[in-house]
Amino acid sequence: MRVALDVSAVPERPAGAGRYVVELARRLPRGAEEVTLVARRGDAARWRVWSPASRVVAPVPAARPARLIYEAWVAGRSPAARDADVWHGPHYTMPHSGTTPRVVTIHDLTFFTNPEWHEPVKVRFFRRAILYAARHAAVLVSVSAYTARVLDEVVAEHAPVVVAPHGVFLGRFDPRDRDDDERLRRAGWPAPTPYVAFVGTLEPRKGLDVLLGAFAELAREDREIELWIAGQRGWGDAFEALVAGHPAAARIRRLGFVDDDLVPVLLRRARVVAYPSRAEGFGLPVLEALACGAVVVTTADTVMAEVGGDAVTLVPVGDTDALADALARALALDAHERAAVGLAARRRAELFTWDASLAQHRRAYAMAVAR
Repeated sequence: MRVALDVSAVPERPAGAGRYVVELARRLPRGAEEVTLVARRGDAARWRVWSPASRVVAPVPAARPARLIYEAWVAGRSPAARDADVWHGPHYTMPHSGTTPRVVTIHDLTFFTNPEWHEPVKVRFFRRAILYAARHAAVLVSVSAYTARVLDEVVAEHAPVVVAPHGVFLGRFDPRDRDDDERLRRAGWPAPTPYVAFVGTLEPRKGLDVLLGAFAELAREDREIELWIAGQRGWGDAFEALVAGHPAAARIRRLGFVDDDLVPVLLRRARVVAYPSRAEGFGLPVLEALACGAVVVTTADTVMAEVGGDAVTLVPVGDTDALADALARALALDAHERAAVGLAARRRAELFTWDASLAQHRRAYAMAVAR
């Protein structure tokens, strides 16, 4: 099957949905698909490195407004679309013209359920994009059963949905110590300092306000523990103000964007990984932490509970005291208890593979062509 995969929205430093697109681009050509990656102008080189078996074309304007106009009104009639059996828009959006069957990935519905977590301009745009895709795509891919359920609530009538949970690269995200302390030192981070780790974009829905409140309680009882926060800044400045006025600000380490090869080290080496997000489409950092055998505390009644199952500790969304208590209990585990938790975490992660995810994507493509 000939698949045109739109990679034009992936930023220079992929995170979250961007990493999902990178994994699709890397892995799809290993099957029976002939894959064409549709990239931004000047952006073809990195995609040829990431996906050498794909054909890469780069006709899409680099500026966001022009890129979105191109996708809506030009891409569907482009040679890449005309030569494909199916077009895949992996980030909510799709061409509005052309006859090639279109598959669109829906990551989450928080633009509808919690618009206050996003910039207003993005809320307006993505609401329209999701509604259009739901009604005009041949098939929708949902990254979790949780997202599929919310989609049913938000959009009563929509295209058929295929649930394709993300996978994790088990060969890279694993529990084995690979000279981790030395690698942390080379990165400029102190080792073996004990720390709580957070990995994710710094934005309102991630629950960083709750994490900072919980860490204030931990820091009063434990004079050594630090909080290491890895991730790129999203939007909103409340986080900056909270850190600046935090009673243990000297023990909050801002790591910024962390290279892919260091993320497993950061997760493995953490005493506990905290991911108190209020809502996600999938919550990939939780799965990656589990694959590393980490002790993970995350939020109940979210997709993270679906991903983590019994291998994570769940606390109510927004509950600072419950998070502080769960983190304290995790920090108090002895070596035997930590080993048992780590083994359960790894076994849970092994249920999620990119091969399984790609099989579901191929099913979605076949359904789209058949329709």
